[in-house]
Amino acid sequence: MSLHYAAVRLEEMVSRILYSGTRNASSWAFRAWLALREAQVDFEEHIVDIRVPQRFENLARIQAFSPPGAVPVLVDGDHAIFDSLAIMEYANDRSGGRLLPSDPVIRAIARSLLAWQHSGLSGLCARLSFESAFYPERRAMTEDEQAQTERIAAAWESTLKRGGGPWLTGDLSLADLAFVPTVIRLLAHGPDLSAYPLSEQWASRLLQRPSVNEWMQQARDLPPVYLDDYQPA
Repeated sequence: MSLHYAAVRLEEMVSRILYSGTRNASSWAFRAWLALREAQVDFEEHIVDIRVPQRFENLARIQAFSPPGAVPVLVDGDHAIFDSLAIMEYANDRSGGRLLPSDPVIRAIARSLLAWQHSGLSGLCARLSFESAFYPERRAMTEDEQAQTERIAAAWESTLKRGGGPWLTGDLSLADLAFVPTVIRLLAHGPDLSAYPLSEQWASRLLQRPSVNEWMQQARDLPPVYLDDYQPA
């Protein structure tokens, strides 16, 4: 490798910065980070502490270069990409399109799943936050939460059955990565998914990925971030 080429590569790496969030409290940053890692995009990471009370001061600093004043934000040179879905699409583009299916219809299905997750999964289990997955003592799901969990598991099941697996749309895609924090927070509360074997196997494969394990190991080492709306069932 020439010195010139090495210098260019170093400059590229340093100029691309992901402003991420507290590992056990920032599910949106988790999604963006996963996409960049799975796409093998080089980046430097700055973790922003989003716990209260320092959250407000820290995010005010982010607002100086990102209009929403939130994480994640990916800074590439002079440009700020300030939405998790946009960062995931950026990662796919940087990988040559490897993280979305090549078939237009299947790619649209993957993007439909992405959009559903990004819009909040129709309010699915709103009181089971990502933070709650790391609580040493977790409450049982309510009947409604179990029913909602089965609704999304049924969607996963039918998608996996139609596409043949092992991932939602065949090969690993942004759709799979987008669901990782949801899988973590739901499975942490012990739902009965025995009627959805393909979904159980898919979730297990997701949680075994090295990128997921790397983030989760760091998240588990942190003190839990308790939220007031996590009430006993």
